[in-house]
Amino acid sequence: MKRGCTDLEVAGVAARIEALGLRPSVSRGEERTVVGVIGDDRLADAGTLEALPGVSGCVRVLAPYKLASRDSHPSRTVVTIGEGEGAVRVGADAVAVIAGPCAVESWAQLEAVARAAKAAGARLLRGGAFKPRTSPYAFQGLGEEGLRLLARARGETGLPVVTEVMTAEMVPLVEEHADALQVGARNMQNFDLLRACGKARKPVLLKRGLSATLEELLMAAEYVLAGGNARVILCERGIRTYEKATRNTLDLSAVPALKELSHLPVMVDPSHGTGKRSLVTPMALAAVAAGADGLLVEVHPDPAHALSDGPQSLTPDGLVDLMARVRAVAAAVGRSA
Repeated sequence: MKRGCTDLEVAGVAARIEALGLRPSVSRGEERTVVGVIGDDRLADAGTLEALPGVSGCVRVLAPYKLASRDSHPSRTVVTIGEGEGAVRVGADAVAVIAGPCAVESWAQLEAVARAAKAAGARLLRGGAFKPRTSPYAFQGLGEEGLRLLARARGETGLPVVTEVMTAEMVPLVEEHADALQVGARNMQNFDLLRACGKARKPVLLKRGLSATLEELLMAAEYVLAGGNARVILCERGIRTYEKATRNTLDLSAVPALKELSHLPVMVDPSHGTGKRSLVTPMALAAVAAGADGLLVEVHPDPAHALSDGPQSLTPDGLVDLMARVRAVAAAVGRSA
């Protein structure tokens, strides 16, 4: 749209798009407004749309991920997790740190980690109530009881809660207790789940699959966006390569690459990305330097006896050290934490 276009002109363009049997998506940036045309582009004639009042021009979005593309949404998206004073803006100038145990094991364990995360300066609390595990014999989480414990921890600390949802049927239950829904790497292309998240009222943290390209990650995000949920956060958590020295290969080039391709916020999970406690802080610092909007860090009061992912979990003291270093690096690149 032209600079200074009116709301009436934008509405007129949207109405014309709907009359063509397509769906409009209005994106308002600081300098300009863009109206995306979603659907079969053979139904739309660029010349007809360009003739409408207030239209500056039409640009074909070549990327298959129309809604996730920066071409259709030039300004960056900021996703708010939580409500009230404790709400956290992901994608703004501050680096948001999500800390907590891989799996919720008990109230004593979760309370200790939640209070440690709050004291260290983390802004959000993570914890798995439902755990997809490689082995069917490994701890699978506390289920609905874990969700109730997470909600209780939020009530006592004020930290908004992020937790994984595994099936489409689970979405209403998880969003009842959590402030953001996490779609794990193994579910990145669970299209029924993505469609359900598109109808959810809560933000979605979408992790990159074990062997997924960036385009595949953005196409997965497109499913959620196309369902009507515009609050999507992308997460790089390591991909599977030939390297055996680390659990995964943490692809930090994905951070600036995704920011060129998409307007969505990008977070990094150095815990799953490396699988080694000693590597979590160095890679977290590198992620912040690369432009990550946030970090997911696993913390446990007694990693040696953790029921899930103990080798990659920081202790509460380790989290304090990480947060101090993250603040220093963030300040060096013009951000805060």
